[in-house]
Amino acid sequence: MSKELIKKFFGKEKIEYFAVLDYRSVRESAPEIMERESFTPRSVIVFLMPYYTGEGINLSSYAVSLDYHIALRGVCRRLAEALATAYPNMHARAYGDHSPIDERHAAVIGGLGVFGDSGLIINEKYGTYVFIGDLVTDIDPSALGAMEPTEPRGCIHCGACEAACPTGVLRGSGEDCLSALTQKKGALTEREESYIRLGGYVFGCDECQRACPYNRAPKMTPVPFFYRERIPALSREILDGMGREELSRRAFGWRGRRLLERNLEILK
Repeated sequence: MSKELIKKFFGKEKIEYFAVLDYRSVRESAPEIMERESFTPRSVIVFLMPYYTGEGINLSSYAVSLDYHIALRGVCRRLAEALATAYPNMHARAYGDHSPIDERHAAVIGGLGVFGDSGLIINEKYGTYVFIGDLVTDIDPSALGAMEPTEPRGCIHCGACEAACPTGVLRGSGEDCLSALTQKKGALTEREESYIRLGGYVFGCDECQRACPYNRAPKMTPVPFFYRERIPALSREILDGMGREELSRRAFGWRGRRLLERNLEILK
């Protein structure tokens, strides 16, 4: 399966940005994950999945749609199946978030974006509103048309994201970002609760993304998955009407119902 065939695959998936890399060129951030696998990694296919469908009201824009992990797993499964037709004895493992490699570094050296001071990567078309997926395989990278890694680059360092950060963590004056606080289990301090009231988020935070000049006119995602069953604002009524299975299909559901109830109570 050459790079052209991989490009054709991603075209059908409505994914424009991908790169094939030699595994030796990426940075391992959790090598123990790969050590548990039964094959030796040789190549990585890394891709960006844009997700922006409009602003959330009290949810981060990434949590408005169904859980993005479902979409990433689906793409990686279909990609592995397509590769298996050309390389029937190959092995592959899909990742997204919890990966043996530094996914942001892989995306940047793959020419898919630049490092942002917010900690997010910034794509030329979709800004920071992208998820990163990667498929690690034992296929010879040259057979997949692996590219030479590019020199990592950063953003313009304008300071907009730092100035917009509600807790000051991007300015070095805070301990946790607001997104982390909305996902922190247990009792919160009065100061932590005040940050949640200030931000107005039940789950997540988009303030650094909204301030970023690369996101001045965010492009809507072409991926149909993210337009299904959108919830721009989470209310107690909506949450109470969700069963366990439905909640598990939401990015905001992974920390549990009680945490969401707590945050909604803080924002009353």
